Amino acid sequence: MKRLHVVCGPTASGKTAFAIELALQLHTEIISADSRQVFRELPVGSAAPTAEEQARVPHHLVGHLSVAETYDAVQFAADADRIIGELFKTHDDVVICGGSGLYIQALLFGFDEIPTVPAAVREEVEELYRRKDLAGLHEVLQKLDPEFMTGGETRNPRRCIRALEVSLYSGRPYSSFKSGAQEARYAFEIYYPSADRETLYKRINERVTQMLKAGLENEVRSVLPYRDRQALQTVGYKEFFQYFDGVYDLETCLEEIRKNTRRYAKRQETWFRHQLLARLSPAQLHGF
Repeated sequence: MKRLHVVCGPTASGKTAFAIELALQLHTEIISADSRQVFRELPVGSAAPTAEEQARVPHHLVGHLSVAETYDAVQFAADADRIIGELFKTHDDVVICGGSGLYIQALLFGFDEIPTVPAAVREEVEELYRRKDLAGLHEVLQKLDPEFMTGGETRNPRRCIRALEVSLYSGRPYSSFKSGAQEARYAFEIYYPSADRETLYKRINERVTQMLKAGLENEVRSVLPYRDRQALQTVGYKEFFQYFDGVYDLETCLEEIRKNTRRYAKRQETWFRHQLLARLSPAQLHGF
């Protein structure tokens, strides 16, 4: 039987290394399910697989877009479906690796068809975010989609912006599109990290240090012209923008990245437990 092997979990949990070893064992390739690794300008801040890692195992959907473009879970699922179809012609197994829960959910279970939002609506929502930050988005979302506001994504600007765009344009709550099909679209197994939180947080702190050495500051500086894009309203980039603006000194900037990454990892853990792991049978779930 053709099968997907989905390696998922919070940031810095060792997904990439495990996925590479798994793909080598299965003699197959990897599809990245990461909402930032798709952008070619963000290899350091997104912890994209290195050239050496990609030489060991072919990776798909890494660095194939510009940060000036937009991308979402529906587009990811369509792209991944196409690649999986090609790989299944010659492989029985395909590895999916990433921490973007909505991308994985869309691929495994599908979404109702979400309408394409016109540029004018997207610009309106982004302008609201620039003027009023997350609080402004939350105020409108509480009225249009209270169910979304009860979930674990309310601190993620990109998710809030997307939810508000769709809600405004479609006239129905974004959360109503997210139920998707209850039946799985593929046979699959999930591999989820078993590291305790203390170990994970230590890895996060080490990763921030490694990213700085790898050139994160210069990477963020290179995308300054795009600082208002959704992909850059995320951990590692927004803090350096504050540093460049003189709000933070460098050490404060790095400590904010560490702190916000830990918070992001905790939100990811909560999402995966409630939205994905809870619907699995014991036979589908493996630790690493």
